[in-house]
Amino acid sequence: MSMDLDWVRASLPYRRVDWFSSIDSTMTEAARLAAEGASSGTIVGADEQTQGIGRHGHSWHSEPGAGLYVSFVLRLPLGADAIPLIMLSLGIAARDAIAEVSGLAPDLRWPNDVLLNGKKCAGILAAKEGDAIIAGIGINVGHCGFPPDIAALATAIAMEGALVSREAVLVALAKRVDDVIEILKTKGSDAVCGLFAQASSYVSGRRVRVDQGDKVIEGVTRGLDAFGFLIVRQDNGKDVTILAGGVRPA
Repeated sequence: MSMDLDWVRASLPYRRVDWFSSIDSTMTEAARLAAEGASSGTIVGADEQTQGIGRHGHSWHSEPGAGLYVSFVLRLPLGADAIPLIMLSLGIAARDAIAEVSGLAPDLRWPNDVLLNGKKCAGILAAKEGDAIIAGIGINVGHCGFPPDIAALATAIAMEGALVSREAVLVALAKRVDDVIEILKTKGSDAVCGLFAQASSYVSGRRVRVDQGDKVIEGVTRGLDAFGFLIVRQDNGKDVTILAGGVRPA
């Protein structure tokens, strides 16, 4: 089903929303618009991505018409070192938007995954492009299933029993992104880290394994530092700060 863009634009006045039936990646298009001077809050979305981008170069499964595949242009008084905190902010926004429209109770897995019943239903990617931040958000909305290689790891709002429209998710998401980014700008990292910790079962007291490619770290999570990085206490009693890596339950 095609997007009701008239309703979306009426619900998000004074905001540019560009929509494509198919595109390689909304992040690529959003970066192009940002370079041309697109204003903060500009949204690029598509019914289908042929080269959807995930973290660490992974692809994002973008079934036509089933998910929300969008990128935001953000212009913030923050440097590139704030991207981890921006990622947390976007995760909070996605989690809150899903909860609002579906009535479900999503969990947040550091740094950028939104989970339903332990499976991933949304992911976030943020990158600095010139003087803008490009924030890519993918949310599995109406999917009925996934390819075998990710079927055990992925879920969708519909698969968890809530039937919602992509339009409703997008409008809720855009408004919540504005809200949480404003909290980051005005109240700082402690406020965002606190919100993320409240919404996540992974931030504190969770035994996890962190795959960092050449090594695996295992221990119990001990919260976030001031920059939004995860702290894990290893079995030898030493704390290690996780700057990147796949966090999974141990």
